[in-house]
Amino acid sequence: MKLSFEKSWMWAFALALVLVRPESLFACATCYGASDSPLAQGMNWGIMTLLVVVFTVLCGIVGFFVHVGRRSKLVANPPGQ
Repeated sequence: MKLSFEKSWMWAFALALVLVRPESLFACATCYGASDSPLAQGMNWGIMTLLVVVFTVLCGIVGFFVHVGRRSKLVANPPGQ
């Protein structure tokens, strides 16, 4: 796979930026700093909140399909027959 001139120029420019400013590759103050700071605790609470939201939505989707499966079984085989 051969890179075009424009793409190779962009890669060279990105590499030059990284070589000129290597401090941009270091971790941010939140990740690199103290883990007991209020900023890190807020980030942890944000991550937990997002996990709870995703888990709740996925449980709702699974519950919906379980409900549809049970209802389709009831429609296919009514209890009085």
